[in-house]
Amino acid sequence: MNLYALIMAGGVGTRFWPRSKEKTPKQLLKIFNSKTMIQNTVDRLDGLVKNENIFVITNRIQKDEIMKQLKNVPEKNILVEPFGKNTAACIGLASIFIENLDPNAVTFVLPADHIIKEKEEFHNTLKKAAEFAFKTKGLVTIGVLPTRPETGYGYIQIDERQVEDAIYNVYTFAEKPNYATAVRFLESGDFFWNSGMFIWRVDSILSEIKQYLPELHQGLFKLKESFSSENFNDLLANIYSKLRNISIDYGIMEKSKKVFLTKGNFTWSDVGSWEEVYQLSSKDEHGNSSTGQVFTDMTMDSYIYSPEKFTAMIGVDNLIVINTKDSLLICRRDRSQDVKKIVEHLKVNKLNEYL
Repeated sequence: MNLYALIMAGGVGTRFWPRSKEKTPKQLLKIFNSKTMIQNTVDRLDGLVKNENIFVITNRIQKDEIMKQLKNVPEKNILVEPFGKNTAACIGLASIFIENLDPNAVTFVLPADHIIKEKEEFHNTLKKAAEFAFKTKGLVTIGVLPTRPETGYGYIQIDERQVEDAIYNVYTFAEKPNYATAVRFLESGDFFWNSGMFIWRVDSILSEIKQYLPELHQGLFKLKESFSSENFNDLLANIYSKLRNISIDYGIMEKSKKVFLTKGNFTWSDVGSWEEVYQLSSKDEHGNSSTGQVFTDMTMDSYIYSPEKFTAMIGVDNLIVINTKDSLLICRRDRSQDVKKIVEHLKVNKLNEYL
């Protein structure tokens, strides 16, 4: 059983504006330590997956910076989509490259921008899932036991009878719920946060794509036949332009009869907003987390990032303040999911210098 990793790194991170821009999205930023989030993601695989078996899929704008940051990942393993078509196309494209190298590969599919602690437990979870996926040809996802009624995550409901040690059948996938539904999920005990991490044999996922997304499979088959062709990139762009924009969850996981869940017994966050960053950051005695030259007085429970300018806050609570060289964000912590609206406004009004 040969282990491979596919790191999905094409996102823009709109909810992390103004730090996250098109060329330097969330996964390429240093948010919690001296390394970027994608560097931490690769480091987390050390001792489990060889560097030459790590693949990253991204876009043209981010490729050069990813190559600079991931010097131990071979350049040929940095795959580039002509444009984003969501995770089904992204995973399908990378899977045919991996299958071409190793038809029996077991692949860990991982987002580039998650926080995971307890590395040893993370490795144990992946290894157990890989052994199960290799043996059964099942599609395994990692579920994280909820610690709060979170409305920013999707959920997965399981059959509590184990198929195997720590492996469960999946009943259903649930979209991001409202607060009352999230409370109900939390109290039920059989709903888990959908981590967006998957483990499967490369031939298994391609077989399920063939069954449930036949148009995508047909396009991938044409690409496989043209790997050595001089016009491969032109063909890729042409095929991508006709693909449905659909996630692997909608396209495959919610339909397949071969979906299983294993519990991730480690600290996890998809760091989906500035509120998540605040929650994960160390804080002073007033509940504030700050970076840079910051003065606070009668200010509590706020996150302030201002490395290039002096920022002062007096008599305010529960705020997110991100002060960069060219932009300033101020929002209530409970509205941090709405930061993406700013990016939409900038696009509509062609204010590209702030993107």
